[in-house]
Amino acid sequence: MKDKNEMKKVSSLLVVGAFLFSIAAQQASAAIALDRTRVVFDGGANSTSLYISNENKKLPYLAQGWIENEQGEKINSPFTVLPPLQRIEAGQKSQVKIQALSDAGQLPKDRETLYYFNLREIPPKTEKQNTLQIALQTRIKLFYRPKELITALTDTPWQERLTLRHQGKLYRVQNPTAYYVMIVDARRTPEGETVPGFEPVMISPFGEALLKSTVEALGEKPVLTYINDYGGRPQLQFSCDAGSCQATAVKR
Repeated sequence: MKDKNEMKKVSSLLVVGAFLFSIAAQQASAAIALDRTRVVFDGGANSTSLYISNENKKLPYLAQGWIENEQGEKINSPFTVLPPLQRIEAGQKSQVKIQALSDAGQLPKDRETLYYFNLREIPPKTEKQNTLQIALQTRIKLFYRPKELITALTDTPWQERLTLRHQGKLYRVQNPTAYYVMIVDARRTPEGETVPGFEPVMISPFGEALLKSTVEALGEKPVLTYINDYGGRPQLQFSCDAGSCQATAVKR
């Protein structure tokens, strides 16, 4: 009886493993690619265009786009995606436009507003039997930046205005700026390893958030990595005095 039960367990594991391998294989062959990892919508413009491509050299795919608000709810205003659905031939490229509607004029002018751009690829119907098809989806942050906040490229990055302060055994990050800041790494030194317990965190304009890693793990000169407008990952090193820490850019 024991051997029979063990055989059943092995059989079940093989089935589950085959299913997961099938999903992994599907994900590895994602066809529709996006040209960026985030969108910054200039409040002084009426629209912004993103470039997409069909990386599959044999089959056409449909690309479906839409916008969600910060709560993850699908919306039709103050932004819309044009076209909402399009066919992209094998190996070809195309564009999708994020269009601002009249309601965009009602958005806050003293801070960024967060949305999400979604792009789903829809594969052509297959004639093969017992084939699992998955409509893969890309979801990236869309930041609406009012024209009043547009800065020159030569300006000091606003992320350098972040501060840290001790709160018990943890650090609290304070963002005194009108922009969202995404922290994606935390270390004791610029060349060190990510500290135990760290979890990426996004800090809203004029907001604050706790880092999951402890003060003991990060030390008194913690190094945080953020993502800038271009997908780059600059580092900030903080110098702490009396429980308050100021940032300096790490030079490469």
